Amino acid sequence: MHASIEGMNAIVIGRSNLVGRPLVQLLLNENATVTIAHSRSRDLAKLCAQADLVYAAVGRPEMVRGDWIKPGATVIDVGINRIPVPGGKPKLVGDVAFQEALNVAGAITPVPGGVGQMTVACLLVNTLRAACAIAGLPAPAV
Repeated sequence: MHASIEGMNAIVIGRSNLVGRPLVQLLLNENATVTIAHSRSRDLAKLCAQADLVYAAVGRPEMVRGDWIKPGATVIDVGINRIPVPGGKPKLVGDVAFQEALNVAGAITPVPGGVGQMTVACLLVNTLRAACAIAGLPAPAV
């Protein structure tokens, strides 16, 4: 993927305290050039088209379209949205129109199956660390 994101242009679409803002800080700590955007940003497609790294955490199903993506960009879709399917159970989709973006992006995370599993794994590790701390046990080496 990328050996370093230093100097790369990143856009974070979503300004939540849970994902957007911490992600912006992490990217800045790695010396990326970061644009913070949201669903009401003007000319969002143009902002995305300039980004080497696109992080979608806006909470709107398939809002980010394939023609917004810079060819070869890395797209991380954090969104989990349920959309109704006639006569069936709801379908999970991300904040990025996956099939459209797949044809343009250099790399993209799927929904479901991408960021969600990593989030669950990190939560479990943090829960284990907290339980060890409460019980006075050494922290696990993970």
